[in-house]
Amino acid sequence: MGSKVISNAKEFYNILRSLQDEESNEPFVYEEDIQMLKTDGDRIPVLKMYCGNQPVVICEKAVPKINEPDDKPMKETTNCNDSNDADNDDDDDDDDIGEANALLTELGPEPLTITKARQLLSWYTLSQNDNVSSIDNNPALHPLWVRCDMSDPAGTTWFGAETVCMGKRVSGVKLYSVTCKGSTVDKASLITLDQLKQEHNKRHHPSSMAIKGSARFLLFGSTVFENSVIESQSSVTVDFKWSHVESVLETPPLSSTATLNIKVASGDMRSPMNKMYRELEFLQTLADGLRTGETEWLEALESMSAVNLTKAFLQELRDTSKTLQDQTDKTAKNTEVKLETDIFNSFLERGDLDFVEQLWVRMRRSVTSYQDIGDCLKLVTEALRYGDIKPWIHRDSSSSLSKLILQSYHQQIDHVSLTGVTPVQMLLEMGLDKMRKDYINYLIGEQLTTLNHLGYYLSTEVDLQEQVIRLRKLHHLLEIIVTCSTFLGLTYDRLFLLTQSCLQYYKTHPYDEEHEFKLQIKPALISHFYQKEQPVLWGAEVSSGHGSREVRTSITLSDRPLVDHVIFESDEPNETMNVDSENPALFSTMVCCSLVNFA
Repeated sequence: MGSKVISNAKEFYNILRSLQDEESNEPFVYEEDIQMLKTDGDRIPVLKMYCGNQPVVICEKAVPKINEPDDKPMKETTNCNDSNDADNDDDDDDDDIGEANALLTELGPEPLTITKARQLLSWYTLSQNDNVSSIDNNPALHPLWVRCDMSDPAGTTWFGAETVCMGKRVSGVKLYSVTCKGSTVDKASLITLDQLKQEHNKRHHPSSMAIKGSARFLLFGSTVFENSVIESQSSVTVDFKWSHVESVLETPPLSSTATLNIKVASGDMRSPMNKMYRELEFLQTLADGLRTGETEWLEALESMSAVNLTKAFLQELRDTSKTLQDQTDKTAKNTEVKLETDIFNSFLERGDLDFVEQLWVRMRRSVTSYQDIGDCLKLVTEALRYGDIKPWIHRDSSSSLSKLILQSYHQQIDHVSLTGVTPVQMLLEMGLDKMRKDYINYLIGEQLTTLNHLGYYLSTEVDLQEQVIRLRKLHHLLEIIVTCSTFLGLTYDRLFLLTQSCLQYYKTHPYDEEHEFKLQIKPALISHFYQKEQPVLWGAEVSSGHGSREVRTSITLSDRPLVDHVIFESDEPNETMNVDSENPALFSTMVCCSLVNFA
């Protein structure tokens, strides 16, 4: 019997080791009904506090995909070009396969039985114990966490295990159990700090204990309207950590350490940057059209056609007989009066739009086809060639049209063939130039950075597609800064540090609206946001021991369950009321730890 257990432990170790060494994170099915997968600990809320972002192995029940009835699905689109039907038979077959695969529905994660979970943890522990004669001195494994079905009296939702090492030698294993309770509004039923300390003392009998508190508050995110939650992709939360906890759900003291977690999605309707985002959307449409050959035009914002708007603009310039500078002042002032409510906001308003920028403003609000772009630019280039206009432009303008304008000052204009993709490229360059100046104007005007730190984002040495990507990064940066400035009222020094952090991140990382930017902050600066609010997470942790031999017992109260593989009972009749309730429903999650030493 003992040799069979050891054999199973060694086989289990070999599987864990192969998963650990494998570069991909593809799941592995073990014993037909157990799925094992490698992931980062911070991807699973309940494990984040213990594992951070280190790799872990998750064991759960292998759930087959649900296959819908295998009747051939009807297509919802038709090919307008019937003459190509025969040529597209192969493509149709591929589409059918793709649609059929789409009907394979993934279920959520499913737990294993408590008995099976304990067996897996025992194999993990045995495989790491070099005192078991049949098992070699094996290298340490990643932590193992097993989803459980709560079938035991304690209501266990997770079992976990991780190695304890002295040097390169595994000297023991820490075993974890996570138990959960459904939501309740009765605070009297929640565990007390004394009970938490007693639980820790019962397991570890320490000579001394320390207790720490933590809490998370939502400062900006989803809102409630008429008892319904309006979800938002943007959120700003603050995490507090402090010592000397005195009571459950106590408000973090001003001596706490506080960290903002900032995740902002571009295009939020509440953002002052929303109008600039719509301008960026049009610019992205042009870039996508160049890349794919297909363009989904946005609805025109002007009732007048693009060509007529351009003609009127050129006529306005022809009719003026004032000096170039007077003309500039007049046209800039006119643009400001007519268009500021449409394209600018108080953060990015500029009164120094040059000719090319004013032309971009009119065209991006009115063009709905490639023909529109070509016709408008043809009107402009002809006016330049015949000397009808002498427009003013910024000295550092880099677009093709700006270069033609500079040439027109000397009555020498290169011939430009406004066919193919050339007009679209010219308009895209105009938009890139204008929007870069908008963003620079704000960042430098607010003294949040210098031109030297913006070189990566302003470079025109890279191709147009890469320039658009970098502009989107710059826009996202401003969305973050403006959100924190407008809704949180952060001080200049915090905004400056946040700007530098975002600029550095996006120099080496791809565009990512899911990324959370971190910012240390003094609690006193945001105390009015959280002191009368309920936390979305509140925790207390009792600990003893030091270093790798430290053991912890913790309780976390949350406004939603931290475990996604079981369904919890609730005594809260209406979940949508939870946000505004003075006594919101709270879920309770306790994590206990035991240390097993290898003699």
